[in-house]
Amino acid sequence: MGGQALLLLLPPPTLSPLALILLLLCVQDLRELGGVTVGSTLLPRQLDSPTTEAKDDTFMPKISPNNAPEPLIPFLAPSPLAPYFNNSAPQLSGQCTLNFSAVDHLISTTAVDCWASFAPFLANVICCPQLQATLVILIGQSSKESGMLALDSTHANHCLSDVQQILGSQGASYELPAICAIQPANLTEGSCPVKDINGLESVVDSSQLLSACKKVDPVNECCSQICQNAILDAARKMASNDGGLASMGITDVLPEHASRVDDCRSIVLRWLSSRLDRLSAMEVLRRLSNCNVNGACPLTFEDTKSVADHCGNIIKNHTACCKSMSNYVSHLQKQSFITNLQALDCASLLGSELEKMNVTTNIYSFCHITLKDFSLQVGSQESGCLLPSLPSDATFDPYTGISFTCDLNDNIAAPWPSTSQLPSSSCNKTVNMPALPAATSAQRCGYRSDLKLQVPIALLLAFMILMG
Repeated sequence: MGGQALLLLLPPPTLSPLALILLLLCVQDLRELGGVTVGSTLLPRQLDSPTTEAKDDTFMPKISPNNAPEPLIPFLAPSPLAPYFNNSAPQLSGQCTLNFSAVDHLISTTAVDCWASFAPFLANVICCPQLQATLVILIGQSSKESGMLALDSTHANHCLSDVQQILGSQGASYELPAICAIQPANLTEGSCPVKDINGLESVVDSSQLLSACKKVDPVNECCSQICQNAILDAARKMASNDGGLASMGITDVLPEHASRVDDCRSIVLRWLSSRLDRLSAMEVLRRLSNCNVNGACPLTFEDTKSVADHCGNIIKNHTACCKSMSNYVSHLQKQSFITNLQALDCASLLGSELEKMNVTTNIYSFCHITLKDFSLQVGSQESGCLLPSLPSDATFDPYTGISFTCDLNDNIAAPWPSTSQLPSSSCNKTVNMPALPAATSAQRCGYRSDLKLQVPIALLLAFMILMG
């Protein structure tokens, strides 16, 4: 499989003279970090096409940026200074009937997206959506031979364990089931009364469903919900197929029926992945999951009492207020990488919580808090990383290691809640967002001579995270 080819490209785990030289370059050039302007760099491969990327601004608020947009630049990690993974072969159960060879490329992509060192930090945006989509496609593609869109509990245990072993042998975290909250039951039919292809196609208008979902608009689907509504409608029909609650006129409000519809939705997604080629299925599933990713803030907020004590009502001590706010935000910056749109939601949620604690001043502006302050930092307070709002993957390069798109140039001020604004949502953003990057993945710009500091700086930032 692809994992073996990947293994051959990995740098040696020991520190070579070249690695030591790079480390010295990192230290030498750190003083110039603030003055380095990175131009068009070699960007990681994006899941979406060049045509799709160009439409990203319709998903963002309508703005006229004051300055020319800076390109997104890749965050490179881990560096060749660190070992990648052990070479042990996966210990498979021999009891899983799924056809892993049918999705070997997707498994390799998932291994990179869920790389052991970064899986917990990329879980919400990159790793878990990719892992969940891979499992759906694995069952869907295997159903072409078996006709079954679900596993029984025994095989589900074996298959999830095998997936864990295969991904781990290719460098992914062995803790993915825990990180992504995936259990063997997620591979079964759950409470859905339909679990095979014939059963689904006898209940659902499969041609209409396929027509609605074979192409999912990455920009408009989250608001138009064309495919999502088709999936939900199919899931509801399947949930009521056994003459249960829905057929008696009981709505989705009941928890047991809502759970049944959700389980049937998983069956529908597996059927869709069986009717599309693997890459198209991955594209559809990642775009659908992206609506959920950007729909809510994934951060956990601690008690805001300390900030309220120093910043509530009329602020008497500017320094004490902003120090308290900085300390609070520093805890958020240790949780995970988030997207631009997630950062908007997080800023709105935190601002609302602070307002409830009698913080009436816009302390985001008062203390110079920006959107990137809500995401994981990559070395300093000035290097917060916001991931793209559209689906993206991490990539592997034999020279630079693992990379993923990270916008280090985004200094958009965090929005303070306003009673005149509607609630923040992906379909109604009232805050200025950064313009499109000047260079996109489609351009595949190479390294230029004036970008000699790019690799040392990126290596140092990665090294600081790994050692922090």
